[in-house]
Amino acid sequence: MTRSTLFSLCWIVSVFFLGACVTTSNDTALSLDAAPGFSGPYPRPLSDVRPASEEEMKAHRHTELGQEYFAFGRTDVALDAGKAALKIKPNYPPANHLMGLIYMELKQTAVADDFFRRALRSAPGDPEFNNSYGWFLCTQKRVPEAMSRFATSSANPYYLHKTRPYTNAGLCLLENNETERAEIQFSKALEADSSNSEALYRLAEVGYRRENYRRAHDLLIQYHRRFDPSARSVWLGLRAARKLGEHHSEASYAEQLRGRFAGSSENVLMMQGKYE
Repeated sequence: MTRSTLFSLCWIVSVFFLGACVTTSNDTALSLDAAPGFSGPYPRPLSDVRPASEEEMKAHRHTELGQEYFAFGRTDVALDAGKAALKIKPNYPPANHLMGLIYMELKQTAVADDFFRRALRSAPGDPEFNNSYGWFLCTQKRVPEAMSRFATSSANPYYLHKTRPYTNAGLCLLENNETERAEIQFSKALEADSSNSEALYRLAEVGYRRENYRRAHDLLIQYHRRFDPSARSVWLGLRAARKLGEHHSEASYAEQLRGRFAGSSENVLMMQGKYE
């Protein structure tokens, strides 16, 4: 699993603790400013809606339990909880969504796709379901469809976490080397939530990939002022400083890698002189 994939899965799972496709003729230019394939009216996220019956409440409790276990890597227990929820209330949308996430993690893609679609058939405008399914589609290299799902998610006026689909859209585009479009989405993610450290780091990475080393360097200074450094952020900072010929900054980053992140793969690359 790549770092982008791991981050996005955690990003999707984090939805649970804060509440919980149609292609076009111009797929390559698709923006998240509109949501093709969904005409509204946009609903409130199901995570914000109270269960309507005792049966639904019981299914909800099992689903919540499954979500918590899934977040901590217990896919076996999460799977049992999801099945229990669906036994109580067949086609309960949040339970189908959970099952889609679990089977995506288990790499049973056909089963995951089916569960995501079941959830979306019942709640086609739900922003969390669309965000999750968008990332699933991205992992299957179905990028235009994924972008459509992220668009539906971010366009929902009731969704308070638009930074998530914007971030996942950026990661999806970055995985496919569409750096210019990725930069736009990471910028929107930061506009939606200025505390989104991943989006800020990724903007610096995009700057480096596009050989705008000054922008990468400056964004990483901003990053390290606001967030704790990581091996990857220090390594990127070192490489940007090296490209700019800023030897003092390069030496400072190198010292951090050797001291704070001695066991990291980034430190190994530095020791081997593999800067690219």
